[in-house]
Amino acid sequence: MKDLTFETLIAVFEEIFGFGLFWAMVAAAALVTVAFVYVLIRDRNLESRRLVRAELLAPVGAIAAIWFVQAMTSSGFRDIGGPIDVIVLIGIGVAGGVGLTILSYVAQALAGGPQRR
Repeated sequence: MKDLTFETLIAVFEEIFGFGLFWAMVAAAALVTVAFVYVLIRDRNLESRRLVRAELLAPVGAIAAIWFVQAMTSSGFRDIGGPIDVIVLIGIGVAGGVGLTILSYVAQALAGGPQRR
């Protein structure tokens, strides 16, 4: 594989997660992103209380993302072979932590209604 293209990455992710699960995760991420933008437009800023509460779930999201990817790839920590594997593992953890933080913030904002001034 000489070139790393967007199509190659999609094919690799579809192979790892399966066609249906991969596109379901993409759709869920898009839906949460749209909901987050809606909340930002509706409230016109971030509310610090909601954000702090949402950030408390970041470690849970990071651990869940790492566990999920390792379960889907049938690998474990003993299979980490070098620095790039550690970098990818950290990236997966960061993505999971940020994703759960945003999801939690959106859920709090939608359940609690518009922010009061």
